[in-house]
Amino acid sequence: MADFSTFDTRHYRIVDVATGYDGWSTTYEDSVLDAMDLDLLDGLTVPDRATVDRAVDLGCGTGRTGAWLRERGVSHVDGVDLSAGMLALAEKRGAHTTLTRGDVRASGLPGGSYDLAIASLIDEHLPGLEPLYAEAWRLTRPGGHFVLVAYHPQFMMVSGMPTHFTDASGEDVAITTHVHHIGDHVRAALAAGWRLAALEEAVVDDDWVAAKPKWERFRGHPISAAFVWTRPDREAVRTR
Repeated sequence: MADFSTFDTRHYRIVDVATGYDGWSTTYEDSVLDAMDLDLLDGLTVPDRATVDRAVDLGCGTGRTGAWLRERGVSHVDGVDLSAGMLALAEKRGAHTTLTRGDVRASGLPGGSYDLAIASLIDEHLPGLEPLYAEAWRLTRPGGHFVLVAYHPQFMMVSGMPTHFTDASGEDVAITTHVHHIGDHVRAALAAGWRLAALEEAVVDDDWVAAKPKWERFRGHPISAAFVWTRPDREAVRTR
């Protein structure tokens, strides 16, 4: 893990996660492009969607990921988030079976209950990754998967841009941001028992530059990444 302050070129006022997402909640849907996360998820071939009936959405936010899961046939989706403002919007959206205000590292949900754990654009707010990967492991059944979409560390370092939003007064405000290298994810995941099934990266392309013309200088740089982890099926291992 690298200290983001080393790369920070914006020097915005920084707030904690719950405060930040409460403040961002009213404009979040208008400021996060599908290319950042949902388009990456659309391109994944693992896990087989036919095998996913129950999912847990860690850091569910306004319910974008939950709605994506529902639209792809997942019948039960439980959501967890620290921000009351984001949860209120997720409840209004209606994609989740249950919503819990809590920490993604200790959700309190029953262990071994899910075919899929998914977390999108939240890991940069955690000082360490090990508790997230351990909790995802606890929540999933043997043979299940953990899909994590991350704000790419390379883009964070090259751009010097923290996760941030513009508040009601017009001030740009940063939410506590940490840089986790790809290797940090691998070490934390392997320590929890996960096996890597897929890794896809999205880059700044024509569509991104059309939406954000000032990003021409970032063309070709990776901006987000999707990790797909598999929890080994212990019964299958024993019968070999």
